[in-house]
Amino acid sequence: MSAPKTVDSSAAIMPAVRVDSRILLIRGQKVLLDRDLAELYGVETRILNRAARRNQERFPEDFMFRLTREEITRISQIGTSSGLKFSKSANAYTEQGVAMLSGLLNSPRAIQVNIEIMRAFVRLRQMIAGHADLARQLAAIEKKYDAQFKAVFDAIRELMTPMPANIREVGFHTILRKNRSAKTKG
Repeated sequence: MSAPKTVDSSAAIMPAVRVDSRILLIRGQKVLLDRDLAELYGVETRILNRAARRNQERFPEDFMFRLTREEITRISQIGTSSGLKFSKSANAYTEQGVAMLSGLLNSPRAIQVNIEIMRAFVRLRQMIAGHADLARQLAAIEKKYDAQFKAVFDAIRELMTPMPANIREVGFHTILRKNRSAKTKG
């Protein structure tokens, strides 16, 4: 059996920032798309998917899943991944699926890319854990201080709450105070 055909074997490994930005949240799981993985590994997408297909027992549904047409359309509208706009199918690989791929794609580049991908998933987990720690610390501080800081804590909590994906607020808010104009005149 011949070695997989590479797309660009001389290309440098992707920087960590580019790997991080390719991790998507689909169906409640952090995943990398087959096209992004193939580009990172330096192989064609069909080669990557063929390796996974030939080893189906290594890729249960929580390691890899096929995206629905609606999911592909949603991703292509966001513009997150190039090449998905007119694609008929795409696979999403979870962290465990990427780890399983490392056993199938055994080139020096694949090993280095896999190390960087695993580091990206760890950074993402640490960031999420840090957000939870911040919320716990804020609750502890709030218990210590009286009501004079309640407005500050409420504002911080509001800033920490993510807005729903379908709502996009633009502009600013003002508060009109009646007494303010009387004070400035005198």
